[in-house]
Amino acid sequence: MRRRRTIKDDGPDPIDKYVGSRVRARRVGLRISQTKLGEAIGVTFQQVQKYENGTNRIGASNLFKISKTLGVDVSFFFEGVENLDESEIINLDLSDIPQVPFQEDPMSSREAIELMHNYYRVTDEDVRKRLSQFVKTLAQSSS
Repeated sequence: MRRRRTIKDDGPDPIDKYVGSRVRARRVGLRISQTKLGEAIGVTFQQVQKYENGTNRIGASNLFKISKTLGVDVSFFFEGVENLDESEIINLDLSDIPQVPFQEDPMSSREAIELMHNYYRVTDEDVRKRLSQFVKTLAQSSS
């Protein structure tokens, strides 16, 4: 009979740790505190910390609430996990989250999230359209 995995003996489950790291990366990129995220989903900031570290599993309902609060699909939290082996997930350095392991997805970088955050702070829709066209022109001229 196979022994049941326990956090005490085995540490956090690698998938829970990976999902938590994706939650943290998105939250930090959006400049949302653990307290604010906790309030939005009805848990304490300490619980958010445990989710992000993989210490506690995130239930389906809370993962759904987190995805809505952070503006992503639930699948976002699992993107890339199939490309990592268990040892890579176990050894994730959670203090380095914005760079690891999201390099393959430029839309989850701090720079992209900050750009989008500032873009939507422009309240005049016409100005936003002109800004978007300006960025497109810059991108075309630099490639």
